[in-house]
Amino acid sequence: MVDTVSKEKRSEMMGKIKATSKLENKVSKALWHKGYRFRKNDRSLFGTPDISIKKYKVVIFIDSCYWHACPIHGKIPKSNVEFWENKFSKNKARDKRVNAYYRQMNWNILRIWEHELKDDFWGTMNNLLQFVHESKLANER
Repeated sequence: MVDTVSKEKRSEMMGKIKATSKLENKVSKALWHKGYRFRKNDRSLFGTPDISIKKYKVVIFIDSCYWHACPIHGKIPKSNVEFWENKFSKNKARDKRVNAYYRQMNWNILRIWEHELKDDFWGTMNNLLQFVHESKLANER
């Protein structure tokens, strides 16, 4: 199946994709309102986590179902299939490297799928808040 929009339009559409998603902003607001202070997209940290709390050695990644090839919702575009398979494969390999790095450095890493937040935002947020709280307690020891 061929792409239904022109290359120029597709380029324009892809150019509008921002580094911070609406879901990331929603998660950030909820975390901030619970009293946690953090950095967003801190480039000084490996893999540029979406949210990081250095004090508690916490990094949180909110993974898009599309870009991180979610096993449930990730779909490979019909055009230029080889390119996209390679791209998604590299993204998954990078995610594994990032996970391994933070585990080796004894940091607490949490990855949340986009669909988890969309399906049950507050349930997912409660899990995230519990994760941060437990990381805080572990770091105080």
